[in-house]
Amino acid sequence: MTVSTLPKDQNDLPTEAQIEDLVATFYARIRADAELGPIFSRVIGEDWTPHLKTMCNFWSSVMLTSGRYKGRPIPAHLKIEGIEPRHFARWLQLFAATAEDLFEAPLATAFLERAKRIAESFKLAFAFHAADPEQWVPGMPPLVQP
Repeated sequence: MTVSTLPKDQNDLPTEAQIEDLVATFYARIRADAELGPIFSRVIGEDWTPHLKTMCNFWSSVMLTSGRYKGRPIPAHLKIEGIEPRHFARWLQLFAATAEDLFEAPLATAFLERAKRIAESFKLAFAFHAADPEQWVPGMPPLVQP
């Protein structure tokens, strides 16, 4: 059983400003990343402002249960060609480094715990829709028999 490390004290929760800092810093790193930058740029294009606002709403909903995010992220990401399991590992690596650079351990850990759960959910969704789910979730049998 996994024990949640989300801060229990209201004062230990992130502020909206901290969420905005995390999102801005993280996506600046994504844009500069040789592996992830081209994928994100191909999908988002030149104007990242709407995506950054959406991500601030998403993380506000995740960390503060604000309910600001109203999207459906999995269907949107399933449409993106070229995503591989290694991209999720890189995404988590950059996210962890960003959270650890910006915040003290309790808050950085809380963000990372949520990010890991999100990445796992995405990998399961990709496995469910993949011809070869084993590449996404080792040991997972094909969901549809030929």
